[in-house]
Amino acid sequence: MVAASWSRPVSLSVAALLAAALAGCSLPGRADDEPAPAATGPAAVQPGLAPPATTGKGRVSLLQKLDDGPLRTLNVAPDGRWECVDCAGDGVTSTGVLDPEQVTRLQRLLADPGLANETDQARQYRVTCIGALTSSLLTSTGLITSQDCPGEERPPIANEILLLLTQSTPAEITD
Repeated sequence: MVAASWSRPVSLSVAALLAAALAGCSLPGRADDEPAPAATGPAAVQPGLAPPATTGKGRVSLLQKLDDGPLRTLNVAPDGRWECVDCAGDGVTSTGVLDPEQVTRLQRLLADPGLANETDQARQYRVTCIGALTSSLLTSTGLITSQDCPGEERPPIANEILLLLTQSTPAEITD
């Protein structure tokens, strides 16, 4: 269950994903409308990425926010396909695929039983810094939040996941 303090960011994230999905759809038009050419390659939009509210086993979502900046949302499917909504704060959605080694490493980290001890609930985590980048991983074990605050210790397994995602995709760990 998502903590009450994160219900709005998750709702906003789901709304952003819904808006992006709807923007890609078209209403029935005139008979002379031509279909758009299909995108190909690793940057092509891949169907089937789950929004953060439905993160299941093998899936992970990263939500990042700095002060009043945009909410960046990165969703990664079990097969390594990822979609990043507003990663650069410009409203653009990026997509791609992790390489096989990254997928294997990510799945190993997500399956680590120690990850359950790193959830906000298990740690009784409270956001303490103002003006710091807040990163939240939504996994099948629960929500894991950390901030870029001086002296704050990051949960080790979640931190490895955060680094893997931010170094392999357009999501950024710092501003």
